[in-house]
Amino acid sequence: MATIATIHVFVSHFAIGGGLYLVVAETLARRNQDKLKLDFLKTLSRFFILVTLVFGALTGVAIWFIIGLLNPAGTEALIHHFVWGWAAEWCFFAIEILAAILYYYGWEKMSARNHLILGWIYFIAAWMSLFIINGILSFMLTPDGWLTSGSFCEGFFNDTFWSSLVLRTGICVMLAGLYSTLVVSRYKKSDFKASIVRLNAVWGLVGLAIMWPAFAWFWESIPDSITTLAREAMPTTTSSEALAWWFGELLLIGFLLVGLLLHKRVNLVVSIIMMALGLAWFGSFEWMRESIRKPYVIYDYMYGNGLELAKADTYSEDGLLPHIKYRTGDDGADLFRRACRNCHTIDGYHPLKPALDGTDEVFIAGLIKGADVFKGNMPPFLGTEVEANLIAAHLYKQLDHRSLKDIYNLDGVDLGRKVYQVRCGKCHEFYGFNDKSESLLDLEPEDVHDILDMAGDFADEMPPFTGDDTEREALVRYLQYMTEQAKESTE
Repeated sequence: MATIATIHVFVSHFAIGGGLYLVVAETLARRNQDKLKLDFLKTLSRFFILVTLVFGALTGVAIWFIIGLLNPAGTEALIHHFVWGWAAEWCFFAIEILAAILYYYGWEKMSARNHLILGWIYFIAAWMSLFIINGILSFMLTPDGWLTSGSFCEGFFNDTFWSSLVLRTGICVMLAGLYSTLVVSRYKKSDFKASIVRLNAVWGLVGLAIMWPAFAWFWESIPDSITTLAREAMPTTTSSEALAWWFGELLLIGFLLVGLLLHKRVNLVVSIIMMALGLAWFGSFEWMRESIRKPYVIYDYMYGNGLELAKADTYSEDGLLPHIKYRTGDDGADLFRRACRNCHTIDGYHPLKPALDGTDEVFIAGLIKGADVFKGNMPPFLGTEVEANLIAAHLYKQLDHRSLKDIYNLDGVDLGRKVYQVRCGKCHEFYGFNDKSESLLDLEPEDVHDILDMAGDFADEMPPFTGDDTEREALVRYLQYMTEQAKESTE
């Protein structure tokens, strides 16, 4: 999903910025009677058609296919609540496709005036598609007053709508410079090529000048409750935000170098490097935008597994099984697919097996019931205790049942570190997320044993300590080791 979506938006934003580039550049070229530039724009428009209408359309269909598989409930909610928005977007998309095809075939068969009018029709339709889709995408993060009113306008024109729209418009302009440089990079060295490269660098820099303040504006327009929690519990959000700024700086340096120093030497390799930087920036931004929303697919309305918050009490009373439409007869497997499979596999994407090998059903069931307190912003388990036990049994059948000592071939402090990581570290990081160093360090071994004996009684979300005696002793040694390290660091 991430790969398909990032590639699609990298192309679809060029479909907007490239349309603006073509019509603006054509206007200037016709005004100056610049035949070389008009010939280049005709070549660029052919590339534009193939990339945006063919490849872009295919990846767009792929997105609808994959989101329907991964989260049919979330997809259904977006379609139902914004049905007229999607209808309008599809109308603009149809105009966009027709205008783009006629624009390409009209270079030799239309008057200059009509050809430019067609170009502007294309760009306006393409930007209006962005306008509508931006409203729906930003709604998923900040649905705002829609949660109580159900109003189309309140959901569409939400807190992050305008900042996101300006940011994505800047991205469109920047990508026009990147893609156009890729096309002209295959031209032979000439003054004309150098002039186009400089022009493209200006487009890239203008796009960045719009993007950077808009990116900061977008982050500030997200409610503090969301950004604070994401930074505390979602390292992906923080790292992706940092990568976006870093790749943005590299793009700035790249456009300056291309525009000022390399405009006569730009070749295919240089342009591909610039394209890779642009794709990396887009991937970082989209990863941040998606991760900050966890554990929701639509914030405060629907969890990532498709369960609606408004029905939480019903799920807790009835259990999840009565609400699973298609059941296989294996209740544990059905529950896993309904409550967990959207984000986790056994040994593939976000695998559970490496995290649970060496544990037992009681411990796993305790983890399931306390999933919402883990680092990583997971949704709460909304089923019954019996259903949590069924999922635990389903998972346990697929795990390595040896002890942690035998699985990882560890002893002493190293084994204790692994025991802490498996049995404690999902909720408590030393000097990090939900830190308990003040409570755990500087304790006598007997006190640690007492805490382990009572672990399952401290909170409903906390599983009991079910490790064997070897794991227990190793964990005690590890905590003593951490105590010694803490004392040394303060001396």
